[in-house]
Amino acid sequence: MKLKTKTLLTAILAATVSSHAFAQLDPNKAPSENFDLSQWKLNVPIEDTKPERKGQVMEVSVAELNEGYVHPEWFYTDSRTGALVFVAPNKAMTTPNSSNARSELHAMLADNPEVGTYDPANNFAVASNKNIEAYASVGGKLSAEVSVDHVSVSGDHRHNDSFSVVIGQIHARHNEPLKIFYRKLPDHEYGSVYWNYENNALGDDYHKRLDISHDVFGKAKQRFGHEDPQDGVKLGEKLSYEVNVEGDIMHLEFIKDADSDNPVKKTFAINIAEGNYLGNKYDAGYAQSLFFYKAGAYNQCSTGSVGCTNNGMDAGDYTQVSFYRLELDHE
Repeated sequence: MKLKTKTLLTAILAATVSSHAFAQLDPNKAPSENFDLSQWKLNVPIEDTKPERKGQVMEVSVAELNEGYVHPEWFYTDSRTGALVFVAPNKAMTTPNSSNARSELHAMLADNPEVGTYDPANNFAVASNKNIEAYASVGGKLSAEVSVDHVSVSGDHRHNDSFSVVIGQIHARHNEPLKIFYRKLPDHEYGSVYWNYENNALGDDYHKRLDISHDVFGKAKQRFGHEDPQDGVKLGEKLSYEVNVEGDIMHLEFIKDADSDNPVKKTFAINIAEGNYLGNKYDAGYAQSLFFYKAGAYNQCSTGSVGCTNNGMDAGDYTQVSFYRLELDHE
């Protein structure tokens, strides 16, 4: 009984803080004026206009982002709520080694803009890392309150990336120990929230990479004909997540219905350093990896094998995510 009471109080406190943060958002301000974006750079799904990045996806530096950057289609302040809005179509220019369009922030922890993106000084590591002194921090926390406002209405339901968007990540140099998904089929009222751990398959075993899904609200791997996941989250409904890496442990907390009389909270904790997660023999673990947080709208509904079309916004071939709170802590 004490545990249930503590959980409820925690959720209510989280809702109170969240509502306060929401009240402070100004619809007339740029995202960097409503949110602390001092340790983030941004990708938006268009070609970069800088000569040195010709033919590459648009990258907005930390400095540029914090000079009041907005893009009227892909990254802007909601004129009614003041939320930070990320939008990404089903197909557009994107980052190397990806086929998925994104409007997404990438954490950059170094104060010096000359430090490279993948330099340890711009990233964090777990406590087991043998070179930990070179990193910006041991662990770190990302917390957010978001609503997914739209996901693609086209796609092949048999492919798990269809109708989905990633709203938060921990990315290593190559693989991803955490991706937080929202996915809603067109014939469902409710969408599902789940997170994936990707086994860190390396070297000759790289092709053995595998995403291991964990249900939070609703259920992963939904198909046409499945029951509507009524324990899920509707489009436009707010949910919060917190990712906190302490030592070698990744702690996850998710809350929905925070403003109701019955908030729902789910927590998870896994050791991301040791490997062999759930007996996966190809998982080398992430003890010696660099990490960085990402947040925004990473559209998973690409054309090709996922079966999504790219007929424009009016056809519903895009994703949109609104952030009401976004906090990064590497102290």
